[in-house]
Amino acid sequence: MNLSDLGNRICILGPSNSGKSTLADAIARKRGLEPVHLDLLYHLPNTDWEPRPKSEFIALHDAAIAGERWVMDGNYSICMPQRFQRATGLILLDISTPASLLRYLRRTLFEKERRGALAGGRDSIKWDMIHHIAVTTPKNRQKYQAMFEQLDLPKLQLPSLKAIKHCFQEWDLAR
Repeated sequence: MNLSDLGNRICILGPSNSGKSTLADAIARKRGLEPVHLDLLYHLPNTDWEPRPKSEFIALHDAAIAGERWVMDGNYSICMPQRFQRATGLILLDISTPASLLRYLRRTLFEKERRGALAGGRDSIKWDMIHHIAVTTPKNRQKYQAMFEQLDLPKLQLPSLKAIKHCFQEWDLAR
């Protein structure tokens, strides 16, 4: 599949720490799209990942999808119906749970600057996040797969870190 086949409003779904933000930024630069990181809309800046009020998040989300040219990374199922109505393409990252956990530990321990980081926020190892990756994400995997299969959009599933890396090369994306 060519990158252009996904259109000008692309959703990227997948487990925590699968590379959604990095891929979104690379696609945004390549295609001249606005990168939208849902984690940044959901959480308050200058906090330790404190959520915004739900109504505020939904308003920010809906304003972002009203645009004509964007690539949006993140799941947040509460807003998926309206996001999928506006989307022209979908990418599902489906890396393994151990890979997500390793990427989370690497990110929080070693990366000072990263794509999708919360402005003024702090990345630290959190048991809630480890539980989310190890317990919640595997349950969501089936739900996202079913959604992916039902959506009538141009779509691409990348089932491993190797597949994601190959996609970067094939589409000539810069990290």
